[in-house]
Amino acid sequence: MARWQPGAPQRLVVAAVDLFTEQGYDATTVTQIAERAGVTKSTFFRYFSDKREILVAGQETLSRLLADGIAEAPASASPLQAVAAGLERASSAMGATNRELGPRLKAAVAASTELQERDALKSVGLAAAMTAALIARGVPDATAHLAGELGVLAFKQGYAQWSESDRDDTEGLAPHALAALEDLRAATASLG
Repeated sequence: MARWQPGAPQRLVVAAVDLFTEQGYDATTVTQIAERAGVTKSTFFRYFSDKREILVAGQETLSRLLADGIAEAPASASPLQAVAAGLERASSAMGATNRELGPRLKAAVAASTELQERDALKSVGLAAAMTAALIARGVPDATAHLAGELGVLAFKQGYAQWSESDRDDTEGLAPHALAALEDLRAATASLG
């Protein structure tokens, strides 16, 4: 095995998700993931502290993209318009591999309590990044928290729709995430 093959983190994620789907999260070992990805076990640990961390691969980048999009929204943007800008920015980084992994990752998370807990923590981290970016824009705390949570829901719903949609859909994730955000905005208006 080559020690420094390019794309190792991505290959590790794909290998882990495939193995979680095939044999379950609990039955999958780090050694199996590394072997499937064509890297050494030490290479696995260079990128991930344990197999749970596979689920949050790219979370730091995703959080940064969401926050950057919010920060760069026009000054006149409402909190939800700023969140939409963040969703558009983050969506631009999601490619074919992300789309292909979606349904398999969803199935792996649904089958493992440990992965469900880690997924919940990921959502909290994404919401915190958006909330902090909104507060930095001068949005009041309660409004920023609500908009950040809606942003996470919109991202997750949009991602699920995108990853399960017709493969001929070439528009990417952004339209799905923005449509989900609009649906959530309308739903909050109906709360009275």
